[in-house]
Amino acid sequence: MIRFDNVGLRYGSGPEILRDVTFQVFPGSFHFLTGPSGAGKTTLLRLLFMSLKPSRGLIFLFGKNAGDLTPAARAELRRRIGMVFQDFRLLDHLTTWENVALPLRVMGKKEQDYSEDVTDLIRWVGLGDRIHAYPEILSGGEKQRAAIARAVIARPELLLADEPTGNVDQAIGNRLLRLFVELNRLGTSVIIATHDHALMDQLPAPRLMLYDGHLQTRAAR
Repeated sequence: MIRFDNVGLRYGSGPEILRDVTFQVFPGSFHFLTGPSGAGKTTLLRLLFMSLKPSRGLIFLFGKNAGDLTPAARAELRRRIGMVFQDFRLLDHLTTWENVALPLRVMGKKEQDYSEDVTDLIRWVGLGDRIHAYPEILSGGEKQRAAIARAVIARPELLLADEPTGNVDQAIGNRLLRLFVELNRLGTSVIIATHDHALMDQLPAPRLMLYDGHLQTRAAR
């Protein structure tokens, strides 16, 4: 599903943030992406989401060379990816329900076919009393849960989550992890970027570890 071959990335003429990154992710797998703050976890996720292009090296997603894709082809490929951003990126003019339902609407699904699923997921992540609220009145943790629900509602083939439990308490964090595990059980490949070792210790999943721009892989426990 994912292949990086000697990928490097630098901004402008500055030093490389990522250097010679090579790894593979297979369909149906679950990985944690970890490393100290500033190691490049968010940058690596942005490369996977194709919102950044590498300075060198090759990236293959779903069997396609990302560097050869037209903007339209990249947009089409992104529809197969669910992304949880650190800054949430909820649309301010949409309610919680409308934000979560947005991927299904973009896919051309009929509201009557997904309305109950959207409502159930919003309640499951603990936002039942915020279902008609707009982002401006949501707390950071509530925005995060809404963003996660939006990312998983369409059961993407690949889920990328950047510190998805960073603004929630442990009980909600554990519930969200169960959601990711269930999505993975249904066939979605999952990559969670986190520095929360307590969260990672709950699953015997392999870890992609970034240090000083280089990536190492540690097998599942």
